[in-house]
Amino acid sequence: METYIVHVDVLERPESFLEHQQWYSRMVNSVMDVPEIIDETTIDHAAKRIFYTYGTAFHGFAVRLSEQEAKRLESVPGVVSVNRETIYQVHTTRSPEFLGLAPDDNSDNNIWSETLSDHDVVVGVLDTGIWPESPSFNDTGMLAVPAHWKGACETGRAFTRRHCNRKIIGARIFFRGYEAATGRLNEQDEYISPRDQDGHGTHTAATVAGAPVNGANLLGYAQGTARGMAPRARVAVYKVCWVGGCFSSDILSAVDQAVADGVNVLSISLGGGVSSYFRDSLSVAAFGAMEKGVFVSCSAGNGGPDPISLTNVSPWITTVGASTIDREFPATAMLGTGQVMSGVSLYRGQMRLLRDHQYPLVYMGNGNSSTLDPGSLCLEGTLDPAAVAGKIVICDRGISPRVQKGQVVKDAGGVGMILANTEMNGEELVADCHLLPALAVGERAGNAIKRYALTHPRPTATLAFMGTKLNVRPSPVVAAFSSRGPNRLTLEILKPDLVAPGVNILAAWTEKTGPSSLSTDRRRVKFNILSGTSMSCPHVSGVAALLKARHPYWSPAAIKSALMTTAYIHDNTNKPLKDDSTDGYSTPFDHGAGHINPVKALNPGLVYDLTAQDYFDFLCTQNPTPAQLKIFAKSANRTCKHAPANPGDLNYPAISAVFPEQPSVSVLTLYRTVTNVGPPSSTYHSRVSPLKGVNVVVEPSILQFKSTSQKLPYKVTFITKSRQPTPVFGGLMWTDGVHKVRSPIVVTWLPPV
Repeated sequence: METYIVHVDVLERPESFLEHQQWYSRMVNSVMDVPEIIDETTIDHAAKRIFYTYGTAFHGFAVRLSEQEAKRLESVPGVVSVNRETIYQVHTTRSPEFLGLAPDDNSDNNIWSETLSDHDVVVGVLDTGIWPESPSFNDTGMLAVPAHWKGACETGRAFTRRHCNRKIIGARIFFRGYEAATGRLNEQDEYISPRDQDGHGTHTAATVAGAPVNGANLLGYAQGTARGMAPRARVAVYKVCWVGGCFSSDILSAVDQAVADGVNVLSISLGGGVSSYFRDSLSVAAFGAMEKGVFVSCSAGNGGPDPISLTNVSPWITTVGASTIDREFPATAMLGTGQVMSGVSLYRGQMRLLRDHQYPLVYMGNGNSSTLDPGSLCLEGTLDPAAVAGKIVICDRGISPRVQKGQVVKDAGGVGMILANTEMNGEELVADCHLLPALAVGERAGNAIKRYALTHPRPTATLAFMGTKLNVRPSPVVAAFSSRGPNRLTLEILKPDLVAPGVNILAAWTEKTGPSSLSTDRRRVKFNILSGTSMSCPHVSGVAALLKARHPYWSPAAIKSALMTTAYIHDNTNKPLKDDSTDGYSTPFDHGAGHINPVKALNPGLVYDLTAQDYFDFLCTQNPTPAQLKIFAKSANRTCKHAPANPGDLNYPAISAVFPEQPSVSVLTLYRTVTNVGPPSSTYHSRVSPLKGVNVVVEPSILQFKSTSQKLPYKVTFITKSRQPTPVFGGLMWTDGVHKVRSPIVVTWLPPV
């Protein structure tokens, strides 16, 4: 028996069934291996197999079936699709200032200005729950709960109604799918309530909408005021993740409920691989949320720097990659030769290394980075205490969690650890709250240290920790772990959409778990520093909440457009954004439209707007079956009557031109429409950066608006001069002298068959 998500066409419900539940039960009963005869006295065993029904974002149910029963259910009238459940995983301070959100700025451009205080934007956070006692969720000064809110504060172990307030206005849990797949939750191991013992959900919720907290820090690191992107927004918590993961049936029920509750923004820092738009249940649920006016942002995933590693790629989802901020936590390793290697660390503990004393240094690998072994990776049980006791141990990054390697070294008697990046991570540096003196170094430094340890007769080293450093240059930089494009489902839809701070982010933390998340970590902190696209996603969710407050009638697509077209592509040294994995320049496959710029997004000038029908028309270009289209059409009776000829004609803020395999096709035209959200009378001029191998012509090249909300179309024609073996990148900018509305351009030539 497994869990399946069943999508149905509610228009096909027979009149004899007064409720959907009855109809769903009869469907399941008809395909059961041992069918039940249902009468007034019969217990409907089929109904017991159904543990969720969905009716807001989409229509259907979650049910336990055998593989044969699932196949039979596909042919039952009214059933649109039957998909096996997916297991999702989480994608795991100073960032407001880095983003230009200065709380003491009294100008009209201050996105936190008091004029926003009357707006009641609710952000739904799907994650591991929340630690309500955190000062980040203090509701002092907040107004009454919005009248439109229909949510609830569910109670359970260590979570009562008093834990909800005017900041945390809703808290629900979803675990039926988890229990159906894994058995009953152990109440001794985790809270069967909205309370968060993992910390991830508390961290993301505080990043979205945490109240200002002075003096926030992690063991003295990153000292300052911690605040969320939208500090006056409300938080609604939907706990969908448990010790064994996050199950799609629970996630879908949470999305469905959140939309019914009245959230304005959904922040989902989860991912579970990529399947077609029609088989991806989260994609379907997000489409339904978008139809109801809810902005949905999701993490891109931590599969970088591998190409085509993105998750959550549907065009109606805002897909967020990760970048650094201008703060780091430097540490050094001084070798016996006197050479100093730079790295990063968040270590602060009782074990201390003397700066003027050298300790024996050991590496259990052979120096061949292509053949890593368990010893070089410091996996559990692989280190011989006789070989490492009293020494600093070099551990290669990979396979096991970074902080766990330090625990392995400590258990074997080591006094310190140097965590060395391999080719996979390049020069990306992620600081960790280690349990023994330890630091992380980039690939180049790691290779040099390993060579020294393997070739010197008596290698030694010592480690030093330098605290917090600000105004780091260059920044931002695209994180090596951030998942990359292109979009494997549709090349014409550029993903990720943009990047936001996701490296070394300080935010609230659970007091149930130590900052390293290891069971052996007895330290307890109120704030923790984490990295991942899980951290970048809530930055975008929070800024989207601010834009929704300032522009309450904007559609989710308009908000996304404002975020993308105002994003920047140069760092604080005025050079193009760099890629941490290569130390070279990043591309739109890495950073999308660029790095989020909240203040500019307030007033974008123009937006590329889209309706649910526009997205449906796009789906018509994906060669769907009639049944697949019904998944998205639902009861709206949508048709493909106005579907574009090219999926690249979706009115997306990014432009991706894909030439087919036939060399004879040398000209391609894509169409866009922009809506004026700036001054009524505006004149915009176009400017296109040169692209190798292709000429780009924009017609008309000047757009003259006479009123606010006026829409004007234009077309972009690509004329091949010479087909290129790899994609080429550029940009199109519309400017009226004040606003700069930029769209990234990608041109791809598919290789001849």
